[in-house]
Amino acid sequence: MRRPRTGPGAAALAVTLALAGCTGAADDGAVTVVASTEIIADLVRNVGGDRISVETVVPAGGDPHSYEPTPADAAKVARADAAFTNHLLLEEHSLIKLFDSNVPTGSPNVSLAESAEPYGATLIPLVENLDLDVVWLGLAVRGKGPGRTADVRLSVTAVEGPGRFAAYLTDALGQPRVYYDSADGITDADVAVLPPDAHTHLNWSFGAAGEYRVTMTARVDAGDGSPPRQLGSGTFAFAVGVDPRGALRDGRTTLLDAGHTDLAVDLDTGQVFARTDEQGDIPAGQVVVDVPDRAVEQVPDDARFAFLGAPGTRVWQLPQAVLGKHVHGEIDPHLWQDVRNARAYAEVIADTLAEVDPAGADLYAGNLDRYLGELSTLHTYVGAQLAKVPPDRRNLVTTHDAFGYLASAYGLTIAGFVVPNPAQEPSAAQVTKLTETIRDLRVPAVTGSPSPASWCRTRPRSPARPR
Repeated sequence: MRRPRTGPGAAALAVTLALAGCTGAADDGAVTVVASTEIIADLVRNVGGDRISVETVVPAGGDPHSYEPTPADAAKVARADAAFTNHLLLEEHSLIKLFDSNVPTGSPNVSLAESAEPYGATLIPLVENLDLDVVWLGLAVRGKGPGRTADVRLSVTAVEGPGRFAAYLTDALGQPRVYYDSADGITDADVAVLPPDAHTHLNWSFGAAGEYRVTMTARVDAGDGSPPRQLGSGTFAFAVGVDPRGALRDGRTTLLDAGHTDLAVDLDTGQVFARTDEQGDIPAGQVVVDVPDRAVEQVPDDARFAFLGAPGTRVWQLPQAVLGKHVHGEIDPHLWQDVRNARAYAEVIADTLAEVDPAGADLYAGNLDRYLGELSTLHTYVGAQLAKVPPDRRNLVTTHDAFGYLASAYGLTIAGFVVPNPAQEPSAAQVTKLTETIRDLRVPAVTGSPSPASWCRTRPRSPARPR
């Protein structure tokens, strides 16, 4: 293996990687490489040159966060001599399953983001903070368990309370997907499925004021034909429209009334617990979640939300906060926005190609050295250009919250972004809010995204929270 390199960090937009140059089309009989995205494919082409043939699964302009693969994609992956994904939950879980199920035995199947750290890549956490006036409550899985293609099932197995309980996700088009609903009794259908080491957002709805007890049980399916493994269970208390201190009398000692919290399972210990940003991990039996009267909403006059009750009915609801299916991990997966990380990706690719095709090792090493030099030149250029901007004017407003590495490398401030979920259009309210941000910061220039569908992101309220 080529010795991992280290060096000073740098950053650039994904589109600038292409400016560092591609080496040309593939010859007949070339090594076949399949990449999940065009960004990764561009890196591979620069290292592999004419000796390789590169195909991508997600088409140009497509969104890896939500792309659903086809049978033709499976056939494409099955021809790979080497395969590359980004992972760290950048790609849709079904896309990762496609690679892991179809890459031929003996062909490398490389997760670049997870392989690049020993080569000098720097990883940063994915921070979310919407400053809601109630708890922002989601679901999470800690740990990788039996592998990245496993399914972790978080089931609600019991509900006690004076009214209907439901938890659902609202997708980018406003369509609700119900995970838990006590109206017809608790069944095997009351389940949410997540990949390992992932997190997602939900709306949590209660039909009447009072104290609720919601019991959650977890199990994991490795996806290899072995029986699912049962994990732990835990019961969470919710104080809905009542004094939450009353619910503390049964031994629950921790009140959650603000901030970001996940009801979570640990794949290593099997424990079901509350994972909070401020207070750390709290066992399920010690938690009371406050759902105050300020969380009261009216069920909209929309047949899609009839499961919540009749139009105009009051419900107490903790909001999903970000619209759309939005499954992610603890680490920001957009590593390539830092040129140091792009360099590390290229080195992983070179070592992998040399492993698959030893006769081409010298060519790959030469291409790598040339490409690393071009990336270094790019880093110097971008740094010099951004250095001309006064530090107090380096406020970056983007469509998608994907530029944390760029901001970190060049001292920029992420002042705002439109949407957290790609492939959705912002509402009029989000456009107004972003316009106010741009005006307040006196942003002097606005540049359109080269791929709106790929970079869009929003902070809306749920459709069940009408304005």
